[in-house]
Amino acid sequence: QKNGVSNGTLYKKTFIEHFEQAPMYVAVLTFLGFGVGTIFGYLRDFMRAWGLEKRNIAAEREEQKDFVPLYQDFENFYTRNLYMRIRDNWNRPICSVPGPQFDLMERVTDDYNWTFRFTGRTIKNVINMGSYNYLGFAETDVNALKTVTIELQKYGTGICSTRQEMGTLDKHVELETLVAKFLGVEDAMVFGMGFATNSMNIPALVGKGCLILSDELNHTSLVLGARLSGATIRIFKHNNMQSLEKLLRDAIIYGQPRNHRAWRKIIILVEGIYSMEGSIVRLPELVSLKKKYKAYLYLDEAHSIGAVGATGRGVVEYFGMSPDDVDVLMGTFTKSFGAAGGYIAGKKDLVDFLRTHSHSAVYATSMCPPVAEQIIRAMKCLMGLDGTTQGLQRVRQLGKNTRYFRRRLHEMGFIIYGNDDSPVVPLLLYMPGKIGAFARRMLEKNIGVVVVGFPATPITESRARFCVSAAHTREMLDTVLNALDQLGDFLHLKYSRYSKSSHPELYEETRLELED
Repeated sequence: QKNGVSNGTLYKKTFIEHFEQAPMYVAVLTFLGFGVGTIFGYLRDFMRAWGLEKRNIAAEREEQKDFVPLYQDFENFYTRNLYMRIRDNWNRPICSVPGPQFDLMERVTDDYNWTFRFTGRTIKNVINMGSYNYLGFAETDVNALKTVTIELQKYGTGICSTRQEMGTLDKHVELETLVAKFLGVEDAMVFGMGFATNSMNIPALVGKGCLILSDELNHTSLVLGARLSGATIRIFKHNNMQSLEKLLRDAIIYGQPRNHRAWRKIIILVEGIYSMEGSIVRLPELVSLKKKYKAYLYLDEAHSIGAVGATGRGVVEYFGMSPDDVDVLMGTFTKSFGAAGGYIAGKKDLVDFLRTHSHSAVYATSMCPPVAEQIIRAMKCLMGLDGTTQGLQRVRQLGKNTRYFRRRLHEMGFIIYGNDDSPVVPLLLYMPGKIGAFARRMLEKNIGVVVVGFPATPITESRARFCVSAAHTREMLDTVLNALDQLGDFLHLKYSRYSKSSHPELYEETRLELED
């Protein structure tokens, strides 16, 4: 269930991650639950086809039956027959700042989640365990947002131009200089959308004749960017250095398919913290492999920048490594900084190339100035440039909250995934019927949670995903933990037996031929 790695001098501290296997009966009942749901789904589809039940979802008109279907009937089978049963647990409208607590607009359904209506009432002070507000910078404090207000009055809300035309402001230059200083690199470029930072820049860095080695659990933005690039993509097992080394070795030996020419570039795509598993990338081993096989490394720090490391500088700092070890540093401002957008940082040559070739720089609207100022004020707080130690206190508080929350969940007997220092905490629910029951009962206790199921996760690994924040007080966390303790007994969710991992490859100590 645990893995503690101390591989020579690679790791300066013990690296512990949890991936416990559920008892066999849980897997059997999970498949049985999906099987029963599928049978009833086909029965209801039959009833809809014969007019015995109202058809609420989009369907082909009679005169279009001979055309290629616009709505793929079989592909949305899961959506209309399983997802609809528990749809009330997603897309709930929030009507306040998504801080440690928020307010929800109450809604009800009269047709089993096909449509909703608002009651006009508000559910107040719901404890927020789902937002990526790691450092608590999603806030409405007037004093904290004073500089943002000034920039809003000075610049307005929009730029109405791209970075290459008339959309580069002094605020962008100031932010990019600050990001480069914060990360300890030569230069950085910021973008208005975090998702597009990956999907629109990877195609500028690699293309046909290049090889992308991608972790199997990479975020959709990385997957989309890789596909858009036209490069050859090969997948390695999650965080598994043996799997990656085999792909690297084969790529060097055999080259491109058919002509066996050498690859123009080999680039490894990984994340700092994986947003569904809560695991942290094995960066020291990854860097040693990258240097050994002369590949490039692209590191997505969307969830790790600000959230880990002694001063919030991400997994590079967390492992005590140099930013120069990573060729492309990417991150977003949507989580720890309470804003929007993303950055790519590294050598000046890299950033200058992207200023000319990035699709985001050429076609996308620039980041709006108030958002840029919000990032600047949060980053200055982290760096201590605001004259306080508040930023450092937030990073330390997040670490304390994370370790406390994870430790208590382990003690209660829940199966949770990921690294002990990761603020992303997946709690395994497994069975489809428990997804809706869990989220609904937590909301009854005034706790807002995010639940995730198939196809976003493997079919047998439905889960609730908690995001711990520095803004959570110990009382809030204890309230959540007490509710989880009671609900865990009621729904029989305490499956932990401290058994062997269901991902054994994650627990084999990597043996590498290291070079100086």
